Amino acid sequence: MNYFIGLDPGKKGGAAVLSAKGRVEGYLSFFTSTEHEIGMFLRPWKEKGAIAMLEKVHSMPKQGVRSMFTFGQGYGFLRGVMVGIDLKFYEVRSQVWMKKLNCFTGGQKHITREKAQQLFPEMKKDITDSIADALLIAEYGRSFWEE
Repeated sequence: MNYFIGLDPGKKGGAAVLSAKGRVEGYLSFFTSTEHEIGMFLRPWKEKGAIAMLEKVHSMPKQGVRSMFTFGQGYGFLRGVMVGIDLKFYEVRSQVWMKKLNCFTGGQKHITREKAQQLFPEMKKDITDSIADALLIAEYGRSFWEE
């Protein structure tokens, strides 16, 4: 594989692309992007031999119906885009990638942000909550393929 895309489907989620050597090739915050922009971001990576890792969503305790609907809607949108552009993807549960990267959050987003800053120090100032999980999901995919 040449490139690995990490996708965090939340409304405040994002996408990040890593090369096979672990270099950050691009990223996009979903919070500030339209659906069209998200699709246009993903499309060229298919031609470059990328595979995507999509965080598999599930309901969580104490999350409201509206927020879960929005989360599921984003997940379905991303699946649809990837199927539509024929981008190969795999789903990964948050517990799986967090365990592999040793960064269980317990609901505290700063933990994944700090882990992403540790792994990608050249991007330290650019890593937001929107991008952190996506970077880590991409890194999970990259490390999975190395094994």
